[in-house]
Amino acid sequence: MSETLHVELRSGRGTREAQRQRSSGKVPAVLYGQGECLLLTVNPDDLIKILKSRAGSTALISLTVNGAKSTPNRTALLRDFQVDPVSGAVLHADLFEISMSKPIRVKVPIHLTGGVPAGVKEGGVLHHNLRELHVECLPAALPDHIEIDASALKIGEGIHVKELAKREGVRFLDDPDQMVVSVAAPMSEAKLEALLTSAAGPAGEPEVVAKGKEAAAAAEGAPGAEPAKAGAAAPGGEAKPGEKKEAGKEAPKAEKKEAEKKK
Repeated sequence: MSETLHVELRSGRGTREAQRQRSSGKVPAVLYGQGECLLLTVNPDDLIKILKSRAGSTALISLTVNGAKSTPNRTALLRDFQVDPVSGAVLHADLFEISMSKPIRVKVPIHLTGGVPAGVKEGGVLHHNLRELHVECLPAALPDHIEIDASALKIGEGIHVKELAKREGVRFLDDPDQMVVSVAAPMSEAKLEALLTSAAGPAGEPEVVAKGKEAAAAAEGAPGAEPAKAGAAAPGGEAKPGEKKEAGKEAPKAEKKEAEKKK
């Protein structure tokens, strides 16, 4: 599909110039390819019309460059564009000039046809593994999209790139063994529950670890730590509250043993 777009040359560049163009109701754009780069301005309504067309990014654009000293009529593809996330307005566009006699490489969207696959009707789950295909062809042979009939797919079946119908003048560049679309078996309730359980993991810290943290906090006098209970042994062999530590009883016994060994 071919679209027509009239653009104008602009001399200024940079952020300020781009803002000035937007303020005047124009979209700044760049045309590159074929050995040169041109700074342009585009009517936003014409650009949005191309974006909303069925071909979209694969549409061949018949470009008329107003103000060009040479070659005012060219052919291009809309390679990229930027949109304001709040207003949705197009902020910038990149156009790629092509030659009708040279092959190009483009990503083409995939459209599924034939209605709901047989396996989905039986409870299977449809997996759209690829949303677009990378193709190589002359511009005149560039398809708007690739149609794939997935209506006959049963549970456990799929269509690979190598199984797609050949198109004259079009070469698929993706891995031939890459799955394009498939129908998988539904997940059992037991398997789903097992996945959810494993994903949830342990509810909290192990009790031993938690107690260890409380003990360490109590020893360091950390705020919020529970005080040692009355009657519990204190660290370092210290006496319990209410008891006197008889330091002199143990020391003499040790000295007597040392004296006996020397004898």
